Amino acid sequence: MVVRRGRRRFCRGVPYRHRMAKASPEILQEQIAYQFRDPQWLLDALTHSSYAREGSGPLRDNEQLEFLGDAVLNFLVSVRLADAFPDYPEGKLSRGRARLVAAEHLGRVALQLDLGRYLRLGRGEEKTGGRAKLSLMANALEALVAAIYRDGGLRAARRFVQRFILPTDLEAIAPDLFSIDYKSALQEYLQAHHLSAAVYRVASEAGPEHRKIFMVEAAAGDHGMAGGSGNSKKTAEQQAARALLDSLRKGRHA
Repeated sequence: MVVRRGRRRFCRGVPYRHRMAKASPEILQEQIAYQFRDPQWLLDALTHSSYAREGSGPLRDNEQLEFLGDAVLNFLVSVRLADAFPDYPEGKLSRGRARLVAAEHLGRVALQLDLGRYLRLGRGEEKTGGRAKLSLMANALEALVAAIYRDGGLRAARRFVQRFILPTDLEAIAPDLFSIDYKSALQEYLQAHHLSAAVYRVASEAGPEHRKIFMVEAAAGDHGMAGGSGNSKKTAEQQAARALLDSLRKGRHA
């Protein structure tokens, strides 16, 4: 699985092979080490609505399974986090869960599984590169979780989630997993108050190549500007976003 936060990368699963041609669902079952007793569940999970609409007979798409898979995934991730961090407050656990079930993360997991190769897409979606769309793959991954749950129960779904979606070293990556994403928090604040979106620029760089320090400025139109520094551009952007968010909040309560 893969989660990107700052400079950290949590990666697990099977190597991604860059091939977009369709592949047999039987190969996918071997890949995920789960054999469906009722293969129809798997076919439904891989069926995009565009394919179902173009079919000559009644076909089920994966949207309902996606809905169920989202709930099952949230439950399983919640249990794992609560077991691993029994002393953490609800807000902190919620933050970690949000990152592990985010579409961005699920899309990268689906990419590792090469899930795009197995999707059943309509002609239009096929022509527009649907097999390479992370959003479609993330939705199919949630549907796959639900399909495994429907076919094999919660234990089978848990095995799949633990193997491909959850990291085994939760404790080791806790600082990144539970850190606040200040860029997202700033964006939400600006949107909520109908302010200009934040713009980031590198103001300066200092130090040798292997120990470079970046200075980044974050600005929200005429509403404020703040700076941040760090040993990577992403870290500096986070610090600048935090400073700007604090400044905007203080300004509204001054």
